[in-house]
Amino acid sequence: MVVLRFKRFGRIHKPFYRLCATDKRAPRDGAVIEELGWYDPTGPEGKQWKLDMDRVQHWFSKGAQPSLTVANLVKKAGGTIPAAAVKALAVRSKVSRHPKPEAPKAEEKKEG
Repeated sequence: MVVLRFKRFGRIHKPFYRLCATDKRAPRDGAVIEELGWYDPTGPEGKQWKLDMDRVQHWFSKGAQPSLTVANLVKKAGGTIPAAAVKALAVRSKVSRHPKPEAPKAEEKKEG
């Protein structure tokens, strides 16, 4: 399966990411099929990312699944996420969240 995810570059405390289409089994910083853009979270406003939206949409049409962060960035950039990918993202985000246990309610003191 092909996934769209970030590959980390940069140095300590100064991250820089490249958006890549890669095989799901490959390591994060391993071999890629195609590089589709970049993201610089510490860059100046207006120059924090550049995506090749035509190629991103091409990979979506081939069935590629985006990571949660990639999906958010594509939405910010004005792209659309296919319905199948949105459904998969919803399932993954629900699985990753652990419900918080409810605190036991203190019994009220009985008057009388």
